[in-house]
Amino acid sequence: MADGISLADKLATFGDYWSPRTITTFNDCDVMVVKVKGEFTWHKHDDTDDFFLVLKGSLDIELRDRTVRLGPGELYVVPKGVEHRPVAREEVHLMLIEPTGTPNTGDKATAAARKLA
Repeated sequence: MADGISLADKLATFGDYWSPRTITTFNDCDVMVVKVKGEFTWHKHDDTDDFFLVLKGSLDIELRDRTVRLGPGELYVVPKGVEHRPVAREEVHLMLIEPTGTPNTGDKATAAARKLA
């Protein structure tokens, strides 16, 4: 990487929700930014944890037995195999980190295509 990456600049390049943009990679993982609003689908990742870092806004991560509420600067890691559903009542900006090729829905057939920012 020749220069630093501005997360705000990368987030300013798109407006669609639930469509992560890869901004860099490290150790076979994608580092992504995404804008979210509304409810995502209930899903799980059988082979990897799911990392969420809130950059802007408030995110609820619904688990079957409780809800984890996150604000700016807070993160949560959903353990692999745990069913969850992110919910954003207003626009939220997130950083995600996961192994390259991990489908965002846990299912390759329904996953969003990966895009670069």
